[in-house]
Amino acid sequence: MTPPAEERDVPVAGPTAPGVGVALTVNAEPARCVVDPRESLLDVLRERLGLTGAKRGCDHGQCGACTVLLDGRRILPCLMPAVQARGAEVTTIEGLAAPDGTPHPVQRAFLDQDALQCGYCTPGQIMSAVACLAEGHAGDDEEIREYMSGNLCRCGAYPQIVAAIRQAAGAAAARAGGRPDA
Repeated sequence: MTPPAEERDVPVAGPTAPGVGVALTVNAEPARCVVDPRESLLDVLRERLGLTGAKRGCDHGQCGACTVLLDGRRILPCLMPAVQARGAEVTTIEGLAAPDGTPHPVQRAFLDQDALQCGYCTPGQIMSAVACLAEGHAGDDEEIREYMSGNLCRCGAYPQIVAAIRQAAGAAAARAGGRPDA
């Protein structure tokens, strides 16, 4: 659960620390903090806002464990300076479920298909899968694999991940009246 905005308004420690004010929306809640201009969005999410679902994997944008949505598009926050996210809307794995706690259809599909093993990559996989579906790139298994290729799973749960995305795509098509592109 995301702390109230006033609890997340955390300044940079120390009176001489350089700081830049950043205001953004995180999981539909306003968030403001003062950051070092070199601080990554991943650091702000994890260390300042306490949202640890986005995992620190490689810190080089090669594994996808930190994937979040920025204004509805998947990004790797380990590569983005937090100041570049000013005014943006960020969605992390913590903000994906419905307000009543009902899992997002992709989260449900990952559970149904046992699309996780150790679980470390799972938040990034799920966030990337949500974007993959929103982008309309779940037409077949090959397309899913291509558009999910930026997310690595060391445990090798790839067949289950593809099956979960197929399941979520099918559920979305059923909700849209059978139109897979809706």
